[in-house]
Amino acid sequence: MALNGARKPKRSLRGGLIAALDVGTTKVCCFIARVDDAGVIRVIGIGHHLSQGVRAGTIVDMEAAEAAIGAAVHTAEQMAGETIRDVIVNISGGQPSSQTVSVEVGIFDHEVGDVDLRRALTQTRGLYRFGDAELTHAVPVGYSLDGIRGIKDPRGMFGERLGVQMHLVTVGGGPLRNLTSCIARCHLDIEGMVVSAYASGLACLVEDEMELGVTLIDMGGGTTSIAVFAEGNLVFVDSVPVGGAHVTNDIARGLTTPVVQAERMKILYGNAMSNTADEREIIDVPQVGEEDRAQANHVPKSLLVGIIQPRLEEIFELVRSRLEECGFAKAAGRRVVLTGGASQLPGTRELAQLILDKQVRLGRPTRIAGLAEATGGPAFSTAAGLLTHAVRQPLEIPVAGPSAPMPGNLWGRVGLWLRENL
Repeated sequence: MALNGARKPKRSLRGGLIAALDVGTTKVCCFIARVDDAGVIRVIGIGHHLSQGVRAGTIVDMEAAEAAIGAAVHTAEQMAGETIRDVIVNISGGQPSSQTVSVEVGIFDHEVGDVDLRRALTQTRGLYRFGDAELTHAVPVGYSLDGIRGIKDPRGMFGERLGVQMHLVTVGGGPLRNLTSCIARCHLDIEGMVVSAYASGLACLVEDEMELGVTLIDMGGGTTSIAVFAEGNLVFVDSVPVGGAHVTNDIARGLTTPVVQAERMKILYGNAMSNTADEREIIDVPQVGEEDRAQANHVPKSLLVGIIQPRLEEIFELVRSRLEECGFAKAAGRRVVLTGGASQLPGTRELAQLILDKQVRLGRPTRIAGLAEATGGPAFSTAAGLLTHAVRQPLEIPVAGPSAPMPGNLWGRVGLWLRENL
């Protein structure tokens, strides 16, 4: 399956089935949903499986990842009683990168339409080089018409020159192709691809937050993704290659316990911030290679918290550094929403608030019906957001194929105009 070019245009989803596939470092999750005539999304099938062959959001073992994806999709299909062919997939690896560019196209006093927006994207591809990266999102964040700025949506308006300020999101071409190939091996077609933090934001944020300015931090197993929204648009994305799995590995190494036991202790006893009672609470730590439970170490809970807290502090300090560097710190305001499986550790919200010096809340999917308590938490925000993206169809210029320069000769430009306008 060819990258990008094999993606189908968005069909009318109302009354039909849609499927979302979240391929993460620690779990693979598939949601199958039905959209009613009112546009309400109701999940009818859910499948999730322990992720294999994925590290830091990037596939490192094709066969293992294929098996995990197949198991999650099969479980969802059995629950829904339906067989799916097309899926909307998240992108959590490949180091997403943002840039905002401005282009201007002539419209010669006719009504502005989608064709003109696609021409702006084509012109952008001719002016800017993405190297080995692939363009995944082209989000218009501002328009001008004959020099008049502040236009929210120019479609249907008239003028001579259309200016578009466009937010471009690119990801590494290699990781993207590996993900595409792995999903194709599962006999699935990719209907759309969405950066994880963007999808999570669509699931967790309310309209006022997106309009006034907010930072969405999606804390996954292998990566922590960042998305900044302002004036209702996605204006910045980034990620840091550290997540909840790193906390688990730190516990395993620090207490010389198996990784499975380290994850269990993190869930049962972990906390992002210490308190005075931690010294008095004693926990059992099974040792690596010891089968006899009597051989377990007995350590104060403060030792466990002392391993967890520095790693989470590092994650939020890296996030703060990225936000300061991007130039959107002011646009993001003082609001932060945490989501993702790793955000559920007690004390994480308070620690984030302390380090980021912003108002922080924990986000969970709010726009999807049919989610049980177990699958309606922060860990499933990305999968829910993929469904929301499919139905809501944010104002975004379709990325129809790999980045390509504008044809250099006359006949090439004429052919391009005919393809776009006829």
